[in-house]
Parts: sequence; structure tokens; C-alpha cells
Amino acid sequence: MGRAFEVRKASIQKNGAARGKVYTTFAKEIYLACKRGGVELEGNVELKRIVAKAKKQQVPNDIIDRAIAKAKGAGQEDYKEVVYEGFGPGASTLVIKTLTDNVNRTVGEVRAAFNKVHKSLGVTNSVTYNYDHLAIIGIKSDKEEELFEKLLDAGIEIHDLENEDGLLVVSADAKDASKVKDVIEANFPDVELEIDEIGMYPKEKITLEGEDLEIFNKLYKMLDDVEDVTEIYTNVIMD
Repeated sequence: MGRAFEVRKASIQKNGAARGKVYTTFAKEIYLACKRGGVELEGNVELKRIVAKAKKQQVPNDIIDRAIAKAKGAGQEDYKEVVYEGFGPGASTLVIKTLTDNVNRTVGEVRAAFNKVHKSLGVTNSVTYNYDHLAIIGIKSDKEEELFEKLLDAGIEIHDLENEDGLLVVSADAKDASKVKDVIEANFPDVELEIDEIGMYPKEKITLEGEDLEIFNKLYKMLDDVEDVTEIYTNVIMD
């Protein structure tokens, strides 16, 4: 399928403003995890895994600590996750994930990006019905058969299990992400997660050319520049 390597842009380390956006995104995710399950790592599995993921992406400890400290206080920002769906040029579609403390501001900025290229946002499920909501989890191991059997024994429905030069990548329903990681931690205790993503992956992908490609690239960049946008999924094959 090749879905395993279509991970969100925040997983790719960059410099300057892009790196700053990665830090901001993790800070918001840590804050939300604290609000949902508490600020103690050992008592909040979601928080523990997000912090581990942030450190793997080289997010500074002070940013992690500040996000947790902020969650301890009262009257702080009330972040929420909002997903938008839109139609680009040609047969292109986009699913835009945001973390925001001001929905009106965020939807205004996202809509403005579409308006500037004369394209439009869609209603709920106008785009996502053509996407699969998957967990993509990868480890370095040569025990492909053992991993497959352990996942099946745990009752996990596996969409795909790829072996890319010793990197085993599991695709499963997003709701089973924690179960997959529990199986890996229980049976491969010394192995680190090389990929740990949950996202929207298109059932079919398309190629754009010429003016359509230019318009799509312009739209994508404008959306990516919106501070509250954390992930963009699309059915367009991108270099």
C-alpha cells in the first residue's frame, strides 16, 4: 500500500518556522492529553506516549514542561481538535486537522485559503468517506511472523503489515493504536517505535499536472502556513 510512509509533515524535522510549528503542535497535544487524563506520566498513558514522541522529534524539555505546567493551572486555553474537509483543483481533496482555542479564527483562515484559489470547504464526511482512519506504527525488527501472530492473538484487525528493509510497519484501525503499541511493548520490550502516526489515508490517490498542480501547491502552502493547522492529508501524490 505504501501508506506507512505518508506520515504527517510534523514528523519531518525542519528548520526555522517549520520546526517552531512542530514545537507548538506538540505543546498543544501535551496540554490536551493532560486535560483528558491528568498531568502524571505514569498515570496517563496517552500523555506518556506523546511526550516520548515529542522527545524523539527533539522537542526541547522546557516546551514539554511548560505545556504540562499550563495544564495544571486554571482558566487556561481550551484547545479543541477540529477537522475540515475541502475540494481542491481537479479531483483533489484535502482533510485538514487543526488544534485551536478559537474556532472562528481558524475556520476563517482555512476558508480564506480555499477562497484565494477559488475552491471550497466541504461539509462533514464530504471528503473523509474516501479516506481510511488508520494507525501507522513501525519498528525495526526481523520478527515479522511473530509480530503478525501476536497482533492477531490480541484480536487486532491488521490492514497491512509491510517489511521495508527490516522496518516492520503495521497499518490498523485508528481505534486499535493503543492495542498495537501494547502488543509491541509486551513482546518487543527493547524496541523503539520508529513510526507512530494516526491519520487519514486516501483509498485512492491521483496525480495533478499543469495549472491544477500549481493551484494545489499554492493552496497546500497557504493551509500549511495557518498556525492552527497541524496536519494536512490529501489524495494527491506529492513529491
